Amino acid sequence: MAQPNVTIYTTPSCVYCKMTKDFFAKHNVQYEEKNVATDLEARKEMVDKSHQLGVPVIDVGGDIVIGFDQKNLSTLLHIGQ
Repeated sequence: MAQPNVTIYTTPSCVYCKMTKDFFAKHNVQYEEKNVATDLEARKEMVDKSHQLGVPVIDVGGDIVIGFDQKNLSTLLHIGQ
C-alpha cells in the first residue's frame, strides 16, 4: 500500500514536532517539513487547513492531525496493523 503524502508544519523549538519526526523516522515515513516560524506562506496554509496556530499540524493525505497523536497517525499511515 502506498504511503499517503505527509506534510508536517513545525517550529524549531517545538518538542512535539521533534517527537513526531522521530516517530516518522522510526517507521520510515517520508514527509515534507514546513517551518511556520519562518515560512509565512506555510503558516497561512497550516491555518487554512487546521484553523489554529499550534504545532505540529500534520497533513496525512488530506486528513489533518493536530499535535503528536501517535494512535491517529499510526491508523492513517497503517503502522502496526
